Amino acid sequence: MSDLTSGAPNRPQSYGAANRDIIRVLLTPDVGYFLGLMTAIVAMVYGGYCWYLQITYGMGIAGITHPTMWGVYIVTFVFWIGIGHAGTLISAILFLVRSRWRTGVYRASEAMTVFAVMTALLFPTLHLGRCWQAYWFFPYPNQRMLWLNFKSPLVWDVFAISTYFTVSAVFFYVGLVPDIAIFRDHSKGLVKRVYSVLALGWHGTNRQWHHYMAAYGFFAALAAPLVLSVHSVVSWDFAVAPTAGWHSTIFPPYFVAGAIFSGCAMVISLLMPLVYMFKWEKYVNIWHYENLAKMCLLTSGILTYAYCMEYFIGWYSQNPYEQGIFFWRADPSADYGWAFWLMVFCNCIAPLFWYFKKLRTNPWSLFIIAAIANVGMWMERFNFIVSSLAHHFDPATWWVYYPNWIEVGILIGSAGWFFTWFILFCKTFPAVAITEIKEMIPPPLKGELS
Repeated sequence: MSDLTSGAPNRPQSYGAANRDIIRVLLTPDVGYFLGLMTAIVAMVYGGYCWYLQITYGMGIAGITHPTMWGVYIVTFVFWIGIGHAGTLISAILFLVRSRWRTGVYRASEAMTVFAVMTALLFPTLHLGRCWQAYWFFPYPNQRMLWLNFKSPLVWDVFAISTYFTVSAVFFYVGLVPDIAIFRDHSKGLVKRVYSVLALGWHGTNRQWHHYMAAYGFFAALAAPLVLSVHSVVSWDFAVAPTAGWHSTIFPPYFVAGAIFSGCAMVISLLMPLVYMFKWEKYVNIWHYENLAKMCLLTSGILTYAYCMEYFIGWYSQNPYEQGIFFWRADPSADYGWAFWLMVFCNCIAPLFWYFKKLRTNPWSLFIIAAIANVGMWMERFNFIVSSLAHHFDPATWWVYYPNWIEVGILIGSAGWFFTWFILFCKTFPAVAITEIKEMIPPPLKGELS
């Protein structure tokens, strides 16, 4: 049980203590913070340099060629969209069911959602090649009377992801308003004036709380279906194609389960160093991590079932093309056999250790297995996207695709872009929800609010 609810001696003793503990880390960067931020910026700049070379010399420099026209870029696009799903699950769905353990982790997971979707939105433009023509993604009146092909799953992606990003960003900001007001009241000068604007006139009156809770509940109910819908739409990029290994109705639930699995694992990976650095063990601790690990266990089981059903359906269909691609994927001696078995280990076997409570409550075990799970989810996307394209119907077109340094550089740059935004957020806004944390603390006595 959490220290916040068990009456442990190290829990926060007052609302004022909660305010001070969480606010003290804002706008006071230390050496470790600067090192992390500079590392992320260097990675982002390196990715930008690789993109510059791709724009200058064309898509051929990225190693994208027939038949594997979807490589690392689309793999990483699907990966980041998946990462963004746990934030909405934790913040919206768990809010609607009044789950108490979400209070310590949902703010960071919401930020992760917004920044992961911002990262994913880069990749359709990256993969476009002529990035200056990205405006053709959007429907708008134009003098050439050209319009989008609404039968294209890529157009569906634009609508689904832009909707998801808009709702998630508004939901994220609405939840921040009371905490921004707390920081406004603890700051001075220019900082106070900036946060006064961002707080939207919040003073915590009964009328404001009434409207705030109504709005927050509305956005939670609006965002909850997006957890299921958005990654289902992304899965249709593949499921509606006649390509062997893709044309399957199992993809939407399979993708959603994988997204929640990778997202919860990423929340653990982000929060553990953050909490250790800022000394927030009173607010985010093993109770929260254990519940996230249980979510990973559930979705890992669904993924394992989906992997098995993919092979069963391929065998039962008696379609030689379907059988060929699935048997080839699992062959350890085949070109991508290593990718398949690495995926199985990371997503199906490694999380099983969390069935043991001793490992599920051990910080090192939590962090290492969460990192393994994120590697496995990237490998899952690589496994089914690349292998199906590289081993198509006609043996004359078979190809062995491996990412080159330009693609790997842009992959590193995308991680740098994500972590730059996340690190900046952690020093600008409270990464733990102060107002909801206070719901777990006994009401203050007279004089304890200061």
